[in-house]
Amino acid sequence: MNKGEGLRLYRTLTLIRRAEEAIRLHYGEDDMKTPVHLSIGQEAIPVGVCHVLPEGSPMFGTYRNHALYLALTEDTDRFFAELHGKEAGMGRGKAGSMHLCEPSRGLLATSAVVGTTIPLAVGAALAQAYRHLRQPVAVFFGDGAAEEGVFWESLNFACQRSLNLLFVCEDNGLAIHAPAADRRGFSSITQAVGGFRCCTATADGSDLSAIIEATRALYRDMEADKQPGLLHVSYFRFLEHVGIGEDFFTGYRQAPSDQERRERDPLIRFSSHLLSLGYHPAELRAIDVEVDDQICRSIGRARSADYPTAEALYEDLWV
Repeated sequence: MNKGEGLRLYRTLTLIRRAEEAIRLHYGEDDMKTPVHLSIGQEAIPVGVCHVLPEGSPMFGTYRNHALYLALTEDTDRFFAELHGKEAGMGRGKAGSMHLCEPSRGLLATSAVVGTTIPLAVGAALAQAYRHLRQPVAVFFGDGAAEEGVFWESLNFACQRSLNLLFVCEDNGLAIHAPAADRRGFSSITQAVGGFRCCTATADGSDLSAIIEATRALYRDMEADKQPGLLHVSYFRFLEHVGIGEDFFTGYRQAPSDQERRERDPLIRFSSHLLSLGYHPAELRAIDVEVDDQICRSIGRARSADYPTAEALYEDLWV
């Protein structure tokens, strides 16, 4: 990793984190007209994967999609305008937090319904194969989606057709509040997938460098073996399933200690890594200031932007 690359990765991580911290700060003002599923703790996964895959690769995500959208676009203007329900938003204020997309950057769809973008990604990968294109397709999904039939059907089809499709399982060990042990008849997703003609890799979701390394190695294996791949990445969800608060008081999981928080925080870990490589703290602080200014300006623009007209409700529809 050269110096410029490290600073760009730090900026993207910081942009995602500060954007979501801004959501937490302002959400109670009731100007954002959408439920939010925040990505704090998860940011390094899409940042790492998107850094490795070729630019413009088709991507599909989940309702917890802020990190993926910002990793691909870094466009906080359209992001915050969408959360505020404004015409200037990515979906003209009609998509909300759970349906962010940006086809021009490769993000073709995200969805509020668990597992539903997995077969869409298979279709995109099949289209690539028909066109004799080796550009990979990636689909991000949570560990709960790995218990849906559509995941296994999609995996089987992708393996049978040798599709250039990367399945990225973002595993926080929880389906809302239910731990994996209460939901699964298998102990390891990668072991369960091991019987398929599919390359596999695992990584720690709090370690951006490890995610990049694992994704690169897996992508090489996929290219060499002409098989799909599964990247299983575990991470810690710092906040409640939906909303802006913590939920440790409910008793279904323990609050981490301060030390555990630092160890599980991808931004803290990556900034510490850069400092250990000789990056100067002032370089990182300058990025922090720049990002904060960008987000502040974007929120201001979102607040002053126009709402869509009543007629716009009937536009952009397909029947």
